[in-house]
Amino acid sequence: MDLDGRVALVTGASKGIGEVIAIRLAVAGAKIAVNYRTDLEGASRVVDAISASGGTAIAIGADVSVEAEAASLVKEVIDTWETVDILVNNAGITRDKLLIRMSPEDWDEVITVNLRGTYLCTRAVLAHMMRQRHGRIVNVSSVVGLSGNPGQANYAASKAGIIGFTKAMAREVASRSITVNAVAPGYITTAMVEQLPEEARQSILARVPMARFGTPEDVAEVVAFLCTEGAGYVTGQVIGIDGGLAV
Repeated sequence: MDLDGRVALVTGASKGIGEVIAIRLAVAGAKIAVNYRTDLEGASRVVDAISASGGTAIAIGADVSVEAEAASLVKEVIDTWETVDILVNNAGITRDKLLIRMSPEDWDEVITVNLRGTYLCTRAVLAHMMRQRHGRIVNVSSVVGLSGNPGQANYAASKAGIIGFTKAMAREVASRSITVNAVAPGYITTAMVEQLPEEARQSILARVPMARFGTPEDVAEVVAFLCTEGAGYVTGQVIGIDGGLAV
């Protein structure tokens, strides 16, 4: 997959799925803006890994849920490389609790980071992408945005909102050759899954037809494809990366 000459902004890219997406896009030839909120050490590690492999990357700190910071983030990317061709809205958090115990703060924080952050970053890149009549936007949703999950009402609502947002935006900007798609990962081997008790892990695996957890690389490969010219006629889609869990 060839992304030579492209500039990609990946939010929440200091670790986990975002880190692997950033590195995968760099391998394909894109210059990468590695966004982080608080983890400068992690973001610097990702930049170093990309640079060590011959790629080009910078780390930019910003809270994507804050309007001024999201706008400044995109401006810094454009000031550095004169363009932004790819946006991967990956930044997200969880505050898992049963709804009866979920505080308004738990609800608001997840919705604000996951959904508002996606909105703000997308809005910030749109004017530039529309002027250049080209762009790739990939939003990271989740299988729970499709199926729900006990204890994750806030997270499921935010990820379902991202799906609706993706479809609406795809319709709005298709005439400018900008594609907007979403990926919906299932259970991926990130720190959150690895910390689950073994009994819980086995219970999850019993529901996955492929009988294994996904990897961040599984997600990154799909995201990378959606960013290429070969995916130019793919828009408004939600691609499950879940081993068949949502079938």
